[in-house]
Amino acid sequence: MTATDHSPAPTADQQVRTGHADAVGTDHAAPVRTEHAPVRFDTKIAVLLRDDLAPWQRLNVTAFLVSGLGTAVPEVIGEPYADADGTAYLPMFRQPVLVFEADKETLTAAHGRALSRALPRSVFTSDLFATGNDRDNRAAVRAVPRDHLDLVGLAVHGPRNAVDRVLKGARMHP
Repeated sequence: MTATDHSPAPTADQQVRTGHADAVGTDHAAPVRTEHAPVRFDTKIAVLLRDDLAPWQRLNVTAFLVSGLGTAVPEVIGEPYADADGTAYLPMFRQPVLVFEADKETLTAAHGRALSRALPRSVFTSDLFATGNDRDNRAAVRAVPRDHLDLVGLAVHGPRNAVDRVLKGARMHP
């Protein structure tokens, strides 16, 4: 989307119907590529954020959520990087991370669909904005029953079609 394009971002459902989400690609199948064709992955990494978060919260929640996927699903991590001078850098995800937004109800429904599909997932609740360390973060989530979590973010990884179904009703983050 360019700065002059004021059309709404496509929803996850529209991406599935139009093939827009296919630009992210498939991972395990041998890709059929032309010189400029995008790499296609058969899995998807997606973050769903509640649409009422402040900009700093969106960035913070996204960073925390994806950190969980890299540890639980190590195959999503690529090889280490190095520049032309040989300076080493940490490895990163091998595929793009798509960021979506939705209202609280859609996020809650997506959480339920991710659970029913047993997809690797991480959650961020509103309570975590008031904690300052990992121990207190885990205690804050543990203190609330699953159906009463005040979710502000969810990250999932899995087959593209399963993740697309989890994200039903969400739209690409602007």
